[in-house]
Amino acid sequence: MVSKYLVLADGTVFKGESIGAEKDVVGELVFNTGMSGYQESITDQSYNGQILTFTYPLIGNYGVNRDDYESIHPTCQAVVVHEAARRPSNWRKQLSFDEFLKAKDIPGISGVDTRAITKIVRQHGVIKASLTSNANTEEALTHLTQTDLPTDQVKTSSTQTAYPQPNNGRNVVVVDFGLKHSILRELSKRNCNITVVPENTTAQEILDMNPDGVMLTNGPGDPTDVPEGIEMIQGIQGKVPIFGICLGHQLFSLANGATTYKMKFGHRGFNHAVREIATGRVDFTSQNHGYAVSRENLPEDLLITHEEINDHSVEGVRHKRYPAFSVQFHPDAAPGPHDADYLFDNFMDLMDDFKAKKEVKHA
Repeated sequence: MVSKYLVLADGTVFKGESIGAEKDVVGELVFNTGMSGYQESITDQSYNGQILTFTYPLIGNYGVNRDDYESIHPTCQAVVVHEAARRPSNWRKQLSFDEFLKAKDIPGISGVDTRAITKIVRQHGVIKASLTSNANTEEALTHLTQTDLPTDQVKTSSTQTAYPQPNNGRNVVVVDFGLKHSILRELSKRNCNITVVPENTTAQEILDMNPDGVMLTNGPGDPTDVPEGIEMIQGIQGKVPIFGICLGHQLFSLANGATTYKMKFGHRGFNHAVREIATGRVDFTSQNHGYAVSRENLPEDLLITHEEINDHSVEGVRHKRYPAFSVQFHPDAAPGPHDADYLFDNFMDLMDDFKAKKEVKHA
């Protein structure tokens, strides 16, 4: 086996075996606590530019199949695992984990202590790291410190052209900031006639489509790096119902005067307990984000609807005057529990109520 080295910006080095594509990369090192769902996680565009460490010790044991892609062209930088299964077994399997990584040009490392890596990230926060085959780790560290991480992840994750997903129900425009296909699947289950548009689509272009509602999707990076999205939201809110997820939640909050901050190590996994404040209902949720909406100086127009049980971070908001709400977690799951998929039904009701009020007003 070819040796591989994971070099952290603090000088820590982990030596392991190479898996996947043979290339050197630099990225932000993060960890995911999920016990399954590695294919969905790797193909989640929210990991754009990041080196993804799996805390579960065995990855790849059920292979990779055509049904569990969250995007066709994943953009995570690399993966880090303790053990990569060499003989996967599952009736849906089409590729092994290693074959999948090679096919998607994603490098990886196995045979390292992922618990130790996770402890470093938990203690010091997310950290820049390099995955390299260069045994001269001092050279790798120098290259690492001289490499700037990208700030345009949304542009490289979003579709470049609009495309439809026809159906015979409500017309929903989905603004793609780096969407997971599971969001489209949940809308399709509810017979929505979907039009997916690029992240830089203007408010007027969206309103010209005469949608019943607008979905703001998940995506990677710092929400303040997406000013066009914030401006677009300001132009459509109050005129059409809005539902935001993950990055879409952060952008919706910023558009209404809130602030965001970078978390120490974020929420990445699907065991995050979230409380709905109004009812006390607790859902276990799927999450993947490194930024959050600040409780400090939350604008008057926004009401906090959900909070994370452990760190009490903001997990959902609703606009007090407009038909619009957003959540930090993924009600579409994939991977993860489906406790919160009722929020898609709430979005359907919001669109129907808004449409009914418009018809009465113009009657």
